[in-house]
Amino acid sequence: MADLLALSLIRDVPDFPKPGILFKDITPVLMHPAAFAEVVDEMAELAAAQKPEVIVGIESRGFLFGVPVAMKLGLPFSLARKAGKLPAERIREEYALEYGTNTVEMHTDAIAAGHRVYVIDDLLATGGTAAATAKLIQRLSGEVAGFGFLIELGFLDGRAALAGLHVDALLTY
Repeated sequence: MADLLALSLIRDVPDFPKPGILFKDITPVLMHPAAFAEVVDEMAELAAAQKPEVIVGIESRGFLFGVPVAMKLGLPFSLARKAGKLPAERIREEYALEYGTNTVEMHTDAIAAGHRVYVIDDLLATGGTAAATAKLIQRLSGEVAGFGFLIELGFLDGRAALAGLHVDALLTY
């Protein structure tokens, strides 16, 4: 259901953010209330099956899906952000992207020790951002309950970076 509707709305943008990359643009899904609602409903169902106690969204598009999923499930929402964006005490993890490197951070009080955490983002590519977020959760003594993505770029094998962890994706290219 959401697979077909969302699939028909996601557009390809060649050479973004740099030459040779085919960017999967999800903004048309966000502009279509029925498609957006279906995606949120499906992500919430997948997340609920993993019995999380907290939803974490990865900056920035993970926030767009993570917040409504957390609200739908009645769970707290926490942030995994790029370096320098969080104001309070934080921990950080550097990771490789398919086109460079970056750093992700979380507040030290983002989750409580022992909490099961389901992580949401829009796209699984090489898995670097997700793996770094998993490391942060583990360093905060949380348990990674799983990951939920709107899109998985299967040819980049991002699941390998998340070996041993539960991964859900609504659409795979």
